[in-house]
Amino acid sequence: MGLSWQQGPLSSGAIGRFLVPESLPGRLLYAEPLRRRMRVRFGGAWIADSEHVILLFEPGRYPVAYFPESDIVPGTLERIEHTTRHADLGTTSWYVVHSGEQAAQRGAWQHTDLPAYASELHARVAFAWRAMDAFYEEDERIIGHAADPYHRIDIRQTSRKLVVSHGDRVVADTTRPLVLYESGFAPRWYVPRDDINESALTLAKNQTFCPYKGICSYYDIGDARMAAWFYPETYPEVERISNMVSFEPDIVSVYLDGTQLRLEPGQSVIPHGPDRELTVEEVLPDRKR
Repeated sequence: MGLSWQQGPLSSGAIGRFLVPESLPGRLLYAEPLRRRMRVRFGGAWIADSEHVILLFEPGRYPVAYFPESDIVPGTLERIEHTTRHADLGTTSWYVVHSGEQAAQRGAWQHTDLPAYASELHARVAFAWRAMDAFYEEDERIIGHAADPYHRIDIRQTSRKLVVSHGDRVVADTTRPLVLYESGFAPRWYVPRDDINESALTLAKNQTFCPYKGICSYYDIGDARMAAWFYPETYPEVERISNMVSFEPDIVSVYLDGTQLRLEPGQSVIPHGPDRELTVEEVLPDRKR
C-alpha cells in the first residue's frame, strides 16, 4: 500500500527492483515533508498543529507522522522511564500524553539517540494513532493512518467478461465490470448489482476499513466465508465502485475472459478495524468534523 507497505518499492515484499549495480540494504527508511497541515485531537482539545510534519516510511509499516516539538501544546507530553530501541534509529523514549482529564500511557514517542543520517527526525514526536482521539488534515479527519502520498487508485470501465461461481452455482455474470488498480495490489474487479444473483449472498457481520475507500462490508456465499465485499458508501474519490461487489478469487471461482483468476502476490489484504471510538457515520463521504 504505497511506498513501504504491501509490495511498494521500500517494502520487504516489493515486486519490482532497483536497477543498480550493487545490492541495496535490506531495509531502507525514507523521510520527507508532508507539506500538508496536520493536527492531533485528544481529550477534547487540539494538542498538535503543524505545517511541518515529516513522514517516516519504513518497510512493512504505514507512514508515521512526526511533529516538531515546537508545534505541540506545552505540558502535553510527560516523558517516562520506559525506552525501547529502534533497529535503525537508536533509543526511543516514550511519553504519557495529557489533555484535560485524559491521559494516554505510551501515547507518543521520540527517537532520542539518532544517527547522523537521520537528522530530519531530531526534536520530533510521533503520536500513537489509536491512542489519540483523531488526526486531521486541515478540517477533515484522516482515518486509519497518515495518508501515503504515493498511494494511488485508478478505476477503469471494461467490457471483458467476468463470471463468478461457487460449486455449480453462477453468482455473477457481467460484461461491464469496473477494474480498480491500487498501489501495491493486484487489480480488483467490481460487478454491478444487476449482474449478480444476490440470493447467493449472505451479509456477514465483519467490517473492515480502508483509509482510501471507506467502510467495507462482506458477504458469505454458501459455505465460503468472506467471499465477497462491497463499500456501501465510498469516499467521493472512488464513488464509481460504491455498492458494487468484488469477489475473492482464492475463495470462489472467478473467470476473466475464460481464464480463472488466482490469488496473486500483493492481492492479500491485511485488514484493520476502525480507529478507537470511530463510528460508521464518521467515515462516510461527509468527513468534516
